[in-house]
Amino acid sequence: MLKGLALTPPVLGRISIGKVVERNGKRLPEKDDQFTITSQVQSRDGWLLHPLNDELRQSKEDKLRSIPIRLLFNEPELNFRADYTLFDRQSGRPLCVGNGETCKRAAQDGIQSLPCPSPDACPLAKGGACKPYGRLNVIIGDEDSLGSFVFRTTGFNSIRTLAARLHYFQAISGNRLACLPLELRLRGKSTRQSHGTPIFYVDITIRAGMDMSEALQKASELDTQRQTAGFDQRALDDAARRGFGNGAFEDSEEDSHVVIEEFFVNSEPASTSSQDESQPAPNSLAGKLEALTSQAH
Repeated sequence: MLKGLALTPPVLGRISIGKVVERNGKRLPEKDDQFTITSQVQSRDGWLLHPLNDELRQSKEDKLRSIPIRLLFNEPELNFRADYTLFDRQSGRPLCVGNGETCKRAAQDGIQSLPCPSPDACPLAKGGACKPYGRLNVIIGDEDSLGSFVFRTTGFNSIRTLAARLHYFQAISGNRLACLPLELRLRGKSTRQSHGTPIFYVDITIRAGMDMSEALQKASELDTQRQTAGFDQRALDDAARRGFGNGAFEDSEEDSHVVIEEFFVNSEPASTSSQDESQPAPNSLAGKLEALTSQAH
């Protein structure tokens, strides 16, 4: 195993609630009020859609606001990793990753372990350069039981909700998180920070059409089937934990450029902007409702 190289779950595609568009010669993020599932191939016009993107819609006109999923691991932190992250916007390399207590920081003489005061109190984080940054890996469909789709976010609402849900589901399922039939769901809310503008964030729920008792029973049955077949979930979690710990930073320089383009395009402080959560495009239903509300006032 190569030291210094984080081994992350194999990725088959991306899940986003927006896209990057070109305006006046600049590539800028444009948020949306629906999910988009893409491949890992990017053209000049953006990411190429994954076949599942259309397959999961009942019709071409329907908006994709829920995705049936399963998780790879029983440990919540292996499925969803969230840190305060500072990127070098020129090279795309992660410079500092912390959890509010300690951080790993790239220096001239190597990686240093230092206290992490969180972005509000860190001099390096001025101008919104350091943000909470989460990565969620999920399984969609049955084609590849170890291949995942990754959802990235810098939104507090998504990060807080996803982390809480995963810990709760792990607890009530008796540590069978990887066996639960779950669903990614897009939710909307308005906050004081967003000045009444609707924002969208991601939640995880029990799959549609099931109640909690049925979902727990399904998880127990699948867990029994896997153990009978010799599937060792504990060993898989251990292997993933070692893989993540093998490198100082999870994101490679190649992936980091994509992250910077989508989430770190400006230098406004995160505390004064709601852009980290998805705000609707002007032509979306939520955008039109917002415009009507503004006219009424």
